[in-house]
Amino acid sequence: MENEIIKERFLGTIFGQAIGDALGLSTEFMSKQEVDRFYPNGIEDYSQIVQDDHRRRWQRGDWTDDTDMMLCILDSFVACQKVDILDIARRFKEWMMNGGMGIGRHTYNVMALGDYTSNPQKAAEIIWKMGKKKAAANGAVMRTSVVGLLKENVTSNAENICKLTHYDPRCVGSCVIVSSIIHALVFEDRILDYEEVIGIAKQYDERIVPFIDLAYHEGLDSLCLDDEKSMGYTLRTLGAALWTYWHATSYKEGILKIVLSGGDADTNAAVAGAILGAKFGICHIPDEWKSGLLYASMLHDKVLEFYAMYR
Repeated sequence: MENEIIKERFLGTIFGQAIGDALGLSTEFMSKQEVDRFYPNGIEDYSQIVQDDHRRRWQRGDWTDDTDMMLCILDSFVACQKVDILDIARRFKEWMMNGGMGIGRHTYNVMALGDYTSNPQKAAEIIWKMGKKKAAANGAVMRTSVVGLLKENVTSNAENICKLTHYDPRCVGSCVIVSSIIHALVFEDRILDYEEVIGIAKQYDERIVPFIDLAYHEGLDSLCLDDEKSMGYTLRTLGAALWTYWHATSYKEGILKIVLSGGDADTNAAVAGAILGAKFGICHIPDEWKSGLLYASMLHDKVLEFYAMYR
């Protein structure tokens, strides 16, 4: 495939995630009813984001922890010119120690363990087992998009980077699926079909399958993204992203449908946005969303640096 198209999709993936994250903040933790109340005419721009106690911690047009942590991974790839698991873990910890705004409880618990940076996967396993192997939060799938832009070993790298904080096989499977989808779009101009995605899921955990089914066969509402008790579940986020991947006709349409569903909307829209950006390319993301992003030029430079490494 032409290098220019690949470059378009590199930019689309990373900007797609950051914009989804920044717009998704507008409805994060809201029920569908609250979304309708605060945004009766939908949302078109960062300037419309309501400024309550939660949202005013970020400036309008800024992304949250989802993209911060993804950039820890990207920066590590560029600095090390390879995948260095311990370097990524060190960057995660540094980010946390420097404020780590928006950090999830599970991620915090893992990174707060004493020797996290020397054996991060062990720390993640310990916290997972302490929680009776029930925790499968979306804090790893939210940052995995950039792994799909590696030229090789996407599956093993997605697994290993996921396990730096999230050890559950549902989390690992979610990360491999999202990274594989992005890789196929960017480097092969190919959409993974339903059977291929099911095939990946079954290698990790059968519990992933029903969410793929809902995303493929049903409407977005079937995923109950605003369910109060489980909105941060990795499989709800995966389902939302898969729904847009198979059904959205444009980046804008897909993102707005996710954002206006409420729940963990910044994470759902970050993952969906990365996939849609990889699918449609940066040119098909609305200009006002790109220019309104607070650190757009910095992000652009980072992506080009990473793309140069691919070249």
